[in-house]
Amino acid sequence: MAFDLAVIDLDNTLYRASSGVFARMDARMNRFIERRLGVDTDEANRLRRTYWDRYGTTLRGLMLHHGIDPEGFLDEVHDVGVDELLEKDAQLDAALASMPGRKVIHTNGTFEHAERVLAALDVRRHFDAIYDIRFHAYRPKPCPRTLGMLLEAEDTEPARAIVIDDMADNLAAAAELGAATAWISETHSPRWRYCSPTLALLAGILAA
Repeated sequence: MAFDLAVIDLDNTLYRASSGVFARMDARMNRFIERRLGVDTDEANRLRRTYWDRYGTTLRGLMLHHGIDPEGFLDEVHDVGVDELLEKDAQLDAALASMPGRKVIHTNGTFEHAERVLAALDVRRHFDAIYDIRFHAYRPKPCPRTLGMLLEAEDTEPARAIVIDDMADNLAAAAELGAATAWISETHSPRWRYCSPTLALLAGILAA
């Protein structure tokens, strides 16, 4: 099925979660929380997970409850050396090339982190824009309003867009707006029409 716009998540969607990128970010978040809030490792880990579950990002909780400056947090957390963990992905490159329409990144990470990941995978040329956590004043996915703003910026009706993500909550927000959805997961779910363990395999499903 053809779409005018593919809104594609970055972390754990363009590459497998087993790469270790997000694990490094989680560890850096814990250390940041320990240092800034003066708590031990267990409490830092609890706060990181609680805020992520409640708000979509740990950062949002830290901003709302502790007045944390977002840029200092984002700079520290995303300094993970993605070039050490990711490499060129020919299958992903071919899959993105086969997908018609405009393609953009929508991430709860930073623009700079997205650029590093895309460069490491050697797929930057496939994306026309990157919408990062700063796009809607640090309001993260899942958020129908944030996604609605992105679709408006892209001049695309929801029915002509597909959102590809590894997080079911983010897809639920997209479905609420009327966009098509595709779940990147090792686990199949009848909830989503399109489902695949990798984006490379998903491209073949969409073309069928």
